[in-house]
Amino acid sequence: MFDNLSSKLDKAFHILKGHGKITEVNVAETMKEVRRALLDADVNFKIAKDFTTRVKDKAIGQNVLTTLQPGQLLVKLVKDELTELMGGDAAGMNLSGHPTVILMSGLQGSGKTTFSGKLANFLKTKKGKKPLLVACDVYRPAAINQLHVVGDSIGVEVYSEPENKNPVSIAENAIRHAKSNGFNVVIVDTAGRLAVDEEMMTEIANVHQAIKPQETLFVVDSMTGQDAVNTAKAFNDRLDFDGVILTKLDGDTRGGAALSIKSVVNKPIKFVGTGEKMDAIDVFYPSRMADRILGMGDVVSLVERAQEQFDEEEARKLQKKIAKNEFGFDDFLAQIQQVKKMGSMKDLVGMIPGASKAMQDVEIEDDAFKHIEAIIHSMTPIERSKPSIIDMKRKTRIAKGSGTKIEQVNQLMKQFDQMSKMMKMMQGPGGKQLMKMMGSRMPGMR
Repeated sequence: MFDNLSSKLDKAFHILKGHGKITEVNVAETMKEVRRALLDADVNFKIAKDFTTRVKDKAIGQNVLTTLQPGQLLVKLVKDELTELMGGDAAGMNLSGHPTVILMSGLQGSGKTTFSGKLANFLKTKKGKKPLLVACDVYRPAAINQLHVVGDSIGVEVYSEPENKNPVSIAENAIRHAKSNGFNVVIVDTAGRLAVDEEMMTEIANVHQAIKPQETLFVVDSMTGQDAVNTAKAFNDRLDFDGVILTKLDGDTRGGAALSIKSVVNKPIKFVGTGEKMDAIDVFYPSRMADRILGMGDVVSLVERAQEQFDEEEARKLQKKIAKNEFGFDDFLAQIQQVKKMGSMKDLVGMIPGASKAMQDVEIEDDAFKHIEAIIHSMTPIERSKPSIIDMKRKTRIAKGSGTKIEQVNQLMKQFDQMSKMMKMMQGPGGKQLMKMMGSRMPGMR
């Protein structure tokens, strides 16, 4: 996520580190490189120029040249300005109304239908809502089928009228259906187009006027950069939407849309899509995103994701096993499954401070655990519960059965042994005190 931009900003700050003395001249030189990095990320020229001017003025105004760590202060100023550029604070959802009506808009191919499903799943699992998805794309039968497939995958009902070619009446009928059947959120998926045109704008404006949604969201493909911002402006001029959804942030995103869209349309980014799975949706926090762009990670989001997968009862059982030295490969496998549920490995690594920079030349695949899982599944139940019995003969059989090399089995055994010892140590007084200290410093941890 924003790897290219992060790398270029890091190089810009290296200009300061190369000088024994910080001067107004090399601060200006650093800001020039920052502006170049923003332009390469497809940020509007005026926005990039105004951004670096504000940072430079603040740096000089705060006597950055005379501080003990001027480079760090300048990074902080850039981080603060990035946060403001992307909206400052996280924007909430207006879930008033009986039911709450959410209108989804955007171009064809932006990921609008898929994200409608992700939003329905988010509101169902995280907010305890009973959502209804509504298929209002009257031009593409495949779009209606796609929404039904998405709805089935998350256990959410989809309302559609395949023979009806009037999106306004479909939406109105769907709201009546929702009221009669206890749905408290209605998400209306409208038709997309290959380009902005008057027919499309008039149609969605008519739907908007008829159903008067509490939330009108514009879904944009973040990989399209500045073009996405221009499209957002055209939609906003007609719909006056409430917020932006950025999809495909897990791809090779330059960052132009995320960094420019708030300045252009003055509407907040509310959610981001970070993968193909239905749970790959995050609330957009400008401050956390600024941290990630600057390679500082996002520990708070990482902890929140871990807590979502945290089962207190299972944790207690695991703790007892560790204390009795009964931690086995089945338990190890269960931990891997929990980590996988937290999201893509590349996304998780990006949340660890410094990890993105350290691993920027390493290709992180989502199936990173594939060989480990294959090795464990090739073990017998007794081998998984008592790893100490695995001798060379067993290792040879396990390697053959899992399609791996004996070296990979040995490496896994060594890693497992080291992890077991570390977990055993964490059970002691010192380890428990360390966990207690970590918990007090990380928001949301108990």
